Amino acid sequence: MPLTRKAYRAAILHSIADPAEVGIEASYEYFEDGLLVVDNGQISALGHASELLASLPADIEITHYQDALITPGFIDTHIHLPQTGMVGAYGEQLLDWLNTYTFPCESQFADQAHAEEVAEIFIKELLRNGTTTALVFGSVHPQSVNAFFEAAQKLDLRMIAGKVMMDRNAPDYLTDTAESSYLESKALIERWHGKGRLHYAVTPRFAPTSTPEQLTLAGQLLGEYPDLYMQTHISENLQEVEWVKELFPERKGYLDVYDHYQLLGERSVFAHGVHLCDDECARLAQTGSAVAFCPTSNLFLGSGLFNLPMAEKHKLNVGLGTDVGGGTSFSLLQTLNEAYKVMQLQGARLSPFKSLYLATLGGARALRLEERIGTLQPGTDADFLVLDYNATPLLSYRLKQSKSIAETLFVLMTLGDDRTVAQTYAAGNLVHQR
Repeated sequence: MPLTRKAYRAAILHSIADPAEVGIEASYEYFEDGLLVVDNGQISALGHASELLASLPADIEITHYQDALITPGFIDTHIHLPQTGMVGAYGEQLLDWLNTYTFPCESQFADQAHAEEVAEIFIKELLRNGTTTALVFGSVHPQSVNAFFEAAQKLDLRMIAGKVMMDRNAPDYLTDTAESSYLESKALIERWHGKGRLHYAVTPRFAPTSTPEQLTLAGQLLGEYPDLYMQTHISENLQEVEWVKELFPERKGYLDVYDHYQLLGERSVFAHGVHLCDDECARLAQTGSAVAFCPTSNLFLGSGLFNLPMAEKHKLNVGLGTDVGGGTSFSLLQTLNEAYKVMQLQGARLSPFKSLYLATLGGARALRLEERIGTLQPGTDADFLVLDYNATPLLSYRLKQSKSIAETLFVLMTLGDDRTVAQTYAAGNLVHQR
């Protein structure tokens, strides 16, 4: 196969470390006039255009973007494929919202054609918003995951997904059994896990909707396939936390339920964690588990405010999640806009460079994929975005007043949305053009 080499010239910015650990200045690299070189879907060089241009062959195709910023592709560590059709559903908190809106919406995925249609819409929305990798909940139906992976594979996307396991406390039309969830998950793992850039996540919805038997088998799957992911929800809503105590009175608390069934580990991602305590944060960090911070959802459902400083204190890996459809936007730029406000309400500041980290390298670390995605380091997959400084009249006018890349980045995260993403590349291929 002939070598395909292309170069992209623009302002370029990426995270190289967590600002909470190294300080803001050492956490990123910025090239005001930068060059990104891509060979066969991988980044082969990154640096100042003035230094790199001379080393390139004369006939190389160089795409030059004016008034634009290249960043790594965004990483969404918590989102629900089957809830695409009910995003922005009115008037409930978590448990009533599940019964009123979510479960009826997810029941439609028993139909293969519906699953395929929504998978196409969902992936287009991700790419339009600059999300190149997502950790995705399917429905309880295996066809929801098959449809999603088939659509993702066509575009060579780095995606992680799993079939929901749910054998109690849900409508009969939407439950599996401990045994069927194990067998159906196993079949999906055999078919998809490690195929191309696809990975499988064992997906018990949350402790209240799984029996001890089902949680035992979820843990067993993780033991059988050592590099699988595990995704579930934790401590999102105070009513939910109390419910878990009633259902599992023998356990010390919510996290201890998952711990008991051996669901904590380096590829385990727990969504929300709004009401975690210090000890639980410490235990998550100790096991290498991660939390998905979902600000638009936590505000929309009135769940509470995620304590990012506490997570940082324990060096707990944190990614960002849109949580569509509890969350209200596929856009991680809009999600960062809300994350900033969540921190403000707690008397803390979220720097634009920490925000960039959460949306890119932080998410990659939460997923243990930092060798492949989340930065623009040579040797990683060429998953990157072109953000347009002139995407809207207001953005264009506002950015003309900007005096630094920090200010520019912050404005992109407060005024930016899907319109800001001019192009999305995955494995070097153009997968979205506005």
